[in-house]
Amino acid sequence: MIRTPLLISVAACQLVGVIGSFFTRPAIPGWYAGLNKPSFTPPGWLFGPAWITLYLLMGIAAYLVWNRGAARQGVRTALAVFLVQLLLNAAWSPVFFGLRSPLAGAIIIVLLWLAIAATIFLFWKISRCAALLLLPYLLWVTYASALNISIYFLNR
Repeated sequence: MIRTPLLISVAACQLVGVIGSFFTRPAIPGWYAGLNKPSFTPPGWLFGPAWITLYLLMGIAAYLVWNRGAARQGVRTALAVFLVQLLLNAAWSPVFFGLRSPLAGAIIIVLLWLAIAATIFLFWKISRCAALLLLPYLLWVTYASALNISIYFLNR
């Protein structure tokens, strides 16, 4: 039987992806397609499956920490930092694609990277498995940061 906190954790993370897609999809064929992009830009079809997988891992990681006792101060702090990174994640698509601002997107994604790193650090103290589940997310955001920053410099 699937536990309610697990469903809430995974659904909350997937919802961020759904919200982001509302801003991303309309900008892809016109604005984004017209941007100069670096040679290491992945094919468009890769983004959907990558993010769905990462949001699933994020939700499981949050659940593993939440399951250690939401009343514990360390757990509450770790989940609060997780929520901050989730909000920064949610803000990136409306800023980069919605506002069509690679510079503001770059600022947000750097802050997001820092928040993910802080989340991993805090999760490690509570559940090493949860922290390890976030490593692919940190790696992907590292790559996405390089892509975002390159797009900014190529299109100034």
